[in-house]
Order: sequence, then C-alpha cells, then structure tokens
Amino acid sequence: MTETTPVKEARLWSDNGWTARVIKNNDDDGWAVEMLRDGEPEPALVGPWTMGRDKKNPKPLDTAAFNTLVKTASEVIRRHEQQLHATLHKEVVVTVTAQQWRVTLDIVADEYEPHALLAAHDDGGDQVAQVRVSVGFKLNMASATAWIEDEFRKPR
Repeated sequence: MTETTPVKEARLWSDNGWTARVIKNNDDDGWAVEMLRDGEPEPALVGPWTMGRDKKNPKPLDTAAFNTLVKTASEVIRRHEQQLHATLHKEVVVTVTAQQWRVTLDIVADEYEPHALLAAHDDGGDQVAQVRVSVGFKLNMASATAWIEDEFRKPR
C-alpha cells in the first residue's frame, strides 16, 4: 500500500484513506459532498453540503468538516457490514443430552454455487461438525436439535 500526499483544497480533501469531494447536487441548485474510501468504486456517503456566504458557491472543506465526514462515513460502512453479517450469519444455542451446543449457519453468497455451512460447536467452543447445506436451510432451535440428535448427518 502506498502513502498518498494529502490534498486539502476547497472542494477536494483527501487524507488517511478517505476523499471528500464537493459536487453539484443534481436534484436542486445546491451542493453535495461525497465520501469515498480509497480503493472503493462507490461513495460510502453522499449528503447535502452547505452553501458559502455568497449563496452560490459551496462552503470550502476544512479539517473539522472532513473529520466529521470521515466519522459519519465510517459509521455508515460499519452499520452496513453489521447488517450484512446479520443477514449471512445465524446462530442458536441448544441443549441436547445435557450438553450445550452453539449451532451456526453461514451463508456463502457465491455467484455460481451459493450455499451455507452449518456448524456445531461444543460448550468449550470447539467446532465438532460442519456440513454444507442449501441457502434455504432454516436454522432454528428445532432444526439444530434434530441435526445434533441425528449425529450431525447432513439434513435432508
């Protein structure tokens, strides 16, 4: 990874892996700012930007505004990653024959062969079994218990 020289211009500010660019807002006569994380094809955040004193041109970017934009864009990315993880990862805890099991289902969103991995972890946290299942597999307490009671054979 190469270090880039920070850019600190009125409408373009780039530093610490982020670029803020003030752009014309196509929806009205105002301005917008987009935040782009280095290496990403799409902005993490696009939002309205304040007009300058002349009411025609945008307010120039500055250190405080840039730092706030970085914080906000980072939070947007963090929330998106959390939501994606919650969508692709399910987990239940069940007790079978006096032992507690943590059963997970992780969806592998492969373009050509989407599937899911069903795994069982004992109360010590060690993975005891893992099988490949369809992405349509429904993980709940009943299905997890049935899988464990069936000695971790691939569910039908």
